[in-house]
Amino acid sequence: MNCAISGEVPEDPVVSKNSGLIFEKRLIERHISDYGKCPITGEPLTLDDIVPIKTGKIVKPRPVQAASIPGMLGLFLTEWDSLVLSNFALEQQLRTARQELSHALYQHDAACRVISRLKKERDEARFLLAQAERQIPKSNAVTVNSFTLSNGKRAEDEMLAPGAKRMPPRINTRVISELTDCNATLSQQRKRRQIPSTLAPIDALERYTQISSHPIHKTSKPGIISMDILYSKDIIATGGVDTNAVLFDRPSGQILSTLSGHSKKVTSVKFVTQGEGDLLLTSSSDKTVRVWQGSEDGVYNCRHILKDQNAEVQAVTVHATNNYFVTASLDNTWSFYELSSGLCLTQVTDSAGSSEGYTSAAFHPDGLILGTGTSEALVKIWDVKSQANVARFDGHVGAVTAISFSENGYFLATAAKDGVKLWDLRKLRNFRTFSPYEADIPTNSVEFDHSGCYLALVGSDIRIYQTANVKSEWNCVKTFPDLSGTGKATCVKFGPDAKYVAVGSMDRNLRIFGLPGEDGGSEE
Repeated sequence: MNCAISGEVPEDPVVSKNSGLIFEKRLIERHISDYGKCPITGEPLTLDDIVPIKTGKIVKPRPVQAASIPGMLGLFLTEWDSLVLSNFALEQQLRTARQELSHALYQHDAACRVISRLKKERDEARFLLAQAERQIPKSNAVTVNSFTLSNGKRAEDEMLAPGAKRMPPRINTRVISELTDCNATLSQQRKRRQIPSTLAPIDALERYTQISSHPIHKTSKPGIISMDILYSKDIIATGGVDTNAVLFDRPSGQILSTLSGHSKKVTSVKFVTQGEGDLLLTSSSDKTVRVWQGSEDGVYNCRHILKDQNAEVQAVTVHATNNYFVTASLDNTWSFYELSSGLCLTQVTDSAGSSEGYTSAAFHPDGLILGTGTSEALVKIWDVKSQANVARFDGHVGAVTAISFSENGYFLATAAKDGVKLWDLRKLRNFRTFSPYEADIPTNSVEFDHSGCYLALVGSDIRIYQTANVKSEWNCVKTFPDLSGTGKATCVKFGPDAKYVAVGSMDRNLRIFGLPGEDGGSEE
């Protein structure tokens, strides 16, 4: 008694009332639900037409091959051959999949290279377009201090005498409104500002010592001359005489990226944090400024190349909105840029007609004041909204090498050949001078920490001062020797919460000073 469909002995047999054929119950029920007819005769068949059959326990007969040992060995051999063939087929499929994956990876890599090249060409085209737009006068252009006539010439141009130099355009009202709103917000926050509880105390700074040293620039042209720190990721950027900017991950002690593109030394580096990713600004003695766009994988690509200056660009400083920045050049101009487009919104020359170039620049924490240092020992304070020079500080000897505003908004520190001078911005006067080195040794850099509690300066050594007020004494709490052997420490930055101090020098080494035993990166 076998099933008419499978030909095997049914476990749950049923019989058809119409044809008398025997079926396996689960097979015939599935066939009826799918087709509604008998699979053998083709006549209509329903579930009501099949009748269960009661039988004793059915024992399936043993296959003939399993009736003897040679037959069983044959069965095993057949199964083994099937298993070997199946494994062989799987290996072939795996090899094919690997080849397809390798091909796909090569295609992906080629596509990435094409995309990178296209992005570079796009950025170059945007830059050329922006240059052309700046050079071609627009008849509908409107600035703060000029208006358009019917013949397409600006009124201020017509009023100029023959051979006179046209005054630069002003920053438009939209930008001024943004700067003013930022200033109002930050000023209110500064009134409620408190010293963070995580700030390193004085007794910790007194125990700081060198915990690591990293030779991160080329030996052919050694020297680090600029530095900045991305506090959110604890990444240090350095600019060198070797024309490169280097991104260094301090916790791991590894170089993340080396940015090449400038043809002369990198004079200034500044990080900018935006929603679309981190940016790095680099200025150079090759008269250009580059804007580098960071990606999630840590790669930085050049986004803009700015060529608006006619001499070495000595400094770059970022506005508190992170939407604008200023560059200062030895051509006696400073330029105000929009970061997203790379457009120069205005270029300012001192109306007094002085010929000295700018050697340093920094924004006030509130963003409406710009400080610049000149090669002729002057410190100039500018109102960013009107681009007017509102104050001048003299008294230095030699070029002003660095400028730093305190986070409290009241103090300005400037460095030059004769040391460091502290200025009270409320009364516009010098209230303290540090002259730590000999007459022929300049102070190369000065820097307030982010809290405004400490001041660092570097020259032939590195000194940390505790800040105070106008009348109180500013005490030197720690002095680090210049371990480079060159006697030329060039730049200094406080780490987050002053938990370490980073110093660059002319021997191409980045040195980290902090508490021994804490994470300061690996010694190299």
